[in-house]
Amino acid sequence: MLKSNIVLIGMPGCGKTTIGKMLSEKINYEFCDIDEYIEKQENTSISRIFDKGEEHFRDIEEKYVKEVALKQGIVISTGGGVIKRKANIEALKENGVIFFVDRPIEDILSDLDTDSRPLLKDKKDRIYNLYNERYDLYMKYCNDRIINNSSINEVIEEIIKRSK
Repeated sequence: MLKSNIVLIGMPGCGKTTIGKMLSEKINYEFCDIDEYIEKQENTSISRIFDKGEEHFRDIEEKYVKEVALKQGIVISTGGGVIKRKANIEALKENGVIFFVDRPIEDILSDLDTDSRPLLKDKKDRIYNLYNERYDLYMKYCNDRIINNSSINEVIEEIIKRSK
C-alpha cells in the first residue's frame, strides 16, 4: 500500500501515539513509540533519564531515533522534542514521510496529563512556551501537516490519503 515509514511529530498531547497505534493497525505496519522504545532499551523511565539533564536525554533519544529510523514499514510516534536535533529529522526522513500532528493548544491542555511528562511539570505556561518554541520547527521539518481537530478516524484517513 504505502512505501515509506510514517513518522508523527508534534506537541506532547497532540495525539501522536493514539493516532500512530490505530494507523499502524489499519495499514498493517509495525508501530513504535520512541519514548516507550527508549524506556525499554534503557530499562528506565524518561523522567529518570531527564533527571540527568535534557541534553543527556537528547543524546539517548538521537541514538534510538537513528536505530528505529532504519526500519521499514513502520509508524513512528516521536517525542515532542525530537525536532530539537536536526540529525533526528534527517534520519527519520531517510525512510519516512514526516507528518506534523497539529492540535489546537486548548485541546491539548484540556486532556493532557502533565504529571507524567518531565518537561511539562509547570503545566500551562510550560506548554505554551514549548508550543511557541517548537511550532516553527515542526512546520520546517514536516513533509505534511495534519490538523487534529476532528475524529481520530478522519485524521488517520487523511494521513493514509496523503501518504500515497
